[in-house]
Parts: sequence; structure tokens; C-alpha cells
Amino acid sequence: MNAKRIIHNVYMLEKDGVKILATKSKYGSHYGERKIGEFREWIPSRSKLSAMFMKGYVIDIKPNWKVLYLGAASGTTVSHVADIVDEGVVYAVEYSAKPFAKFLELAKERKNIIPLLQDASKPWKYSGIVEKVDFIYQDIAQKNQIEIFENNARFFLKEDGEGVIMVKARSIDSTAEPEDVFRQVIRRLKESFKVIAYGSLEPYHKDHIYVHVRMK
Repeated sequence: MNAKRIIHNVYMLEKDGVKILATKSKYGSHYGERKIGEFREWIPSRSKLSAMFMKGYVIDIKPNWKVLYLGAASGTTVSHVADIVDEGVVYAVEYSAKPFAKFLELAKERKNIIPLLQDASKPWKYSGIVEKVDFIYQDIAQKNQIEIFENNARFFLKEDGEGVIMVKARSIDSTAEPEDVFRQVIRRLKESFKVIAYGSLEPYHKDHIYVHVRMK
């Protein structure tokens, strides 16, 4: 098996001619992913951040970064982000109690994850806990997902901070063409941020794009 380093603790494995994205991890499986030696498979159909990496767009997330993760769910992608920022911290916000219960199992195992059962549309409610962060990652399928991202960036993102928002067109407007929704989203994000890059998550996630931004 060949292992090519992408960024800190993220590797592209090649096994029997098949490429597998993985994070180097001392922990076991969290959501049914394979453990391959010292690596945990990072499944792109289960994680939009993995899909972005598999599509060839890579962000050099540093091991000591402080990350605010919005929409943690049961912790699938959070578990891999925590592998990457093994010298930093992940503040992970989730509103729904059911996936949060599963997520707590992960947070008890990982000392660099701080779980927050909160509504991401109300960042002031957790502003006493979350410090200024280097990076915001958001995966929230709500109509007001752009507003949520903007508000959290205003509260928590450092002046030179970056962020990625995973945009689901059908959650914003189920009647419009996805491409029209994406154009509106990019236009709005450019008002508050410098848009570094964006792109489709097909074939892993239908009608989704990633948008990578930096504070102006």
C-alpha cells in the first residue's frame, strides 16, 4: 500500500489500484469506516469535506488551528477534522439532540473536541465559550445557511481567518435551478468575504458546492 501525504495527517492511500482518502489517527472507527493500519478511511459520500479533497481542492488546515464547526451532526466529519488539528481544538455546534448523543461519544474520546448543543443561528448564545478561531467549517442544510455563516464569522473568525461553507441548493430554494442558487450565494458571500474558490461536489453529493472564503 502506498501512502501520499496531502496535508498534516491527511493521506491518499493506494491499495490494489484503488485510491482511498484517509486521516492518520490513533483512534478506532467512529461511523463504520475502515481502519487501515494507522489510517481511518475518510469516505467522500459521507463527508463533504472529504469529497472536496477528492475533487482535488485542498485547504492546508494546520495542526494547531482553532476550528469552529457548524452542523456537527453525529461527528462523521468532525472526527477527521479532529485528527488533522491534533494540536488545536474543534468547537462543534449541533442543534439536534439525537445525533448529538452519538457525537458525545466521540467528544468523550477526543480531548480536542468541545461539543456544543446549540442553535448555530444564535452565535451569541455560545460566545462565552468559543474563542476567536482560525477556520470555520459549516454544513447546515437550512434556508438561511448563508446568514448563519456570516453571523458566526462576524463573532468568531480572526481577521486573517478562513472558512468553508458547504452549500445545498435545494435547502435554500427547492424551486430554483441549483446553478441560479449558487450564483446568488457567491454574489452574497463576496459582499462580506474574499471568495478564494468554489466548486461542485458531484458525484459524491448532488446539488452541492463548496465555497472557500477569507475575511476581507
